[in-house]
Amino acid sequence: MINFNGELVAQSNQNIENNRGFLYADAVFETLKVFDGKLLFAEDHYFRLMASMRILRMEIPLDFTLEYFEEQVLKTASANQLNHARVRLTVYRNGNGKYLPTNRSIGFVVVAESTAAIYENSTNKYEIELFKDFHIAKHLLSTLKTTSCLVNITASVFAKENDYENCLLINDDKNVIEAINGNIFVVKDQVIATPPLSDGCKNGIMRKKIIDLINKTEGLTFEERSISPFELQKADELFLSNIITGIQSVSQYRKKTFGNTLANSFITKLNAHIRLNS
Repeated sequence: MINFNGELVAQSNQNIENNRGFLYADAVFETLKVFDGKLLFAEDHYFRLMASMRILRMEIPLDFTLEYFEEQVLKTASANQLNHARVRLTVYRNGNGKYLPTNRSIGFVVVAESTAAIYENSTNKYEIELFKDFHIAKHLLSTLKTTSCLVNITASVFAKENDYENCLLINDDKNVIEAINGNIFVVKDQVIATPPLSDGCKNGIMRKKIIDLINKTEGLTFEERSISPFELQKADELFLSNIITGIQSVSQYRKKTFGNTLANSFITKLNAHIRLNS
């Protein structure tokens, strides 16, 4: 456990029991990718984290700058001797075990593990299904990366039990909003659509980067709109996005199989952009 001063703190059972992230999911996190010893899209991650903390009314220390944020991530990757890493930085609110925190100051935890260097679109079977047991609410909190992930967890168990690689989550209007671990893009006749944040999907950093790529690609049209489950089987391609995988093509949804031409082209452009800016 790391406090804001960057000191390693032993976490006793009593401290864990009183940790608000543990008790109430009073925590937000960023999943980050370190490539060749550099943090990808550092500003995007930092400002999303700051926005999330402000929405949740956490007290942000003045010294929690972009430089400090990046330093903590890279220091953790380096300490684990990782040149390419998946890093998770979780910020929790200090205080007691009551709903109302005694203070709004923060602590944070940084964890790093090895990951692939570049993005690759896997050509293995990747079948998905709708998860309909629980819905995602259409409000601002749903767009944040908090540690409250019970819908994602139960959907993951459902997928495992039924031999699916992933599931799509739906909101209270029964529209598709995202996958368990990333945003979704639907391709039909050179038009690429993704759900709007107002539908309850996560405000993904990779989502933002792919939208930029689409808008810069001649011949493609981008639409940010609600997506009905009924249009999935009419699509030419479906692909998912997150910061670690980059892009993952869906091979099958129910009886429909999909191509991966545009997804592969975006992977190539994404890797080129990273190498150019690293």
